[in-house]
Amino acid sequence: MMGKLFVISAPSGAGKTSLVKRLLELRPNLVVSVSHTTRKPRPHEVEGRDYHFVTAAQFQELEQQNAFLEHARVFDNFYATGANQVENKLSTGHDVLLEIDWQGARQVRRAMPASISIFILPPSRLALEQRLRERRTDSAETIERRLSEAAADMSHYTEFDFVVINDHFEKAVADLLAILDGGGDELKAHRPEIASLIQTLLH
Repeated sequence: MMGKLFVISAPSGAGKTSLVKRLLELRPNLVVSVSHTTRKPRPHEVEGRDYHFVTAAQFQELEQQNAFLEHARVFDNFYATGANQVENKLSTGHDVLLEIDWQGARQVRRAMPASISIFILPPSRLALEQRLRERRTDSAETIERRLSEAAADMSHYTEFDFVVINDHFEKAVADLLAILDGGGDELKAHRPEIASLIQTLLH
């Protein structure tokens, strides 16, 4: 039995990484596809676990070989998902999760229309800014840039099947589990409350 492919996107600081980590603890059959990236590893990151770290030349070569299911440029670096890696995991019955941006999600939907896409939103712009500052990994200038990029990212929420608001962590986890289990009809991206929240997030 083939596994299902889930795509999760979010603006930087929305809490996606923590949510995905929790989902993996709760769903043993769920695996994350490890992306390729040209960015430098952060101190705690491990090759093959967090990312496949490659040079720009290596990335370009793989791209020319059509080795990627999707690829995108984010903050001056390139990110991509290996096509074989995803296909192999799905064919063994695992559900696969892709943590990618909206550009990549659009490419995956085109290549694999049966994939299920989820966008994570913060409850407010203030919460987003606080989360970015609390990470203490970026300079003030980078945080400002991430906030403006976040607004651009969030404007694409309508391209996704579902939207989950990460206001209360456990509630957001429960919402994501409902979607993974084939439910979550009340979490569709086009529900009216999301349109009004987006207005406050973008201005």
